[in-house]
Amino acid sequence: MARFMDRRQFLGAGGLAAAALAIWPWAAASAFPFALSDAEWRKRLGPLAYNVLRRKATEYPFTSPLNKEHRAGTFTCAGCDQRLFSSKTKFDSGTGWPSFWAPLPRAVATSRDFELGYSRTEVHCSRCGGHLGHVFDDGPKPTGKRYCMNGVALAFVPD
Repeated sequence: MARFMDRRQFLGAGGLAAAALAIWPWAAASAFPFALSDAEWRKRLGPLAYNVLRRKATEYPFTSPLNKEHRAGTFTCAGCDQRLFSSKTKFDSGTGWPSFWAPLPRAVATSRDFELGYSRTEVHCSRCGGHLGHVFDDGPKPTGKRYCMNGVALAFVPD
């Protein structure tokens, strides 16, 4: 005989599923090679960098000094210093955020982001899991990609 859930069981199962989804991103963050406690991240990063890298916030456009950085060098993760992008792939997208057409090999990872109600591809540091920004399919050749990064999530190391 088939057994059906009553309303209480259905709501309970839905609550458990919602709780699992709510903690999943934070539980997954500990799977990265470079991991710190929340208190250590707060101590290591300033308030804006913490909110972007650890809480997936977005800085205001046209506020990052890295928009005007045109020297030869490497853009690194502001959280863990991993090398992320070569200055050779940087371009002016006109969006107000530092943009690149390709990351360095194995430097970033991506995941799906539905926070605005539609699907976007989130980009994060493959070493510490810090939120960097998003990647879009409207960039220049040769990749056609636009890695639109939060400047506060990056640091610059000149050659």
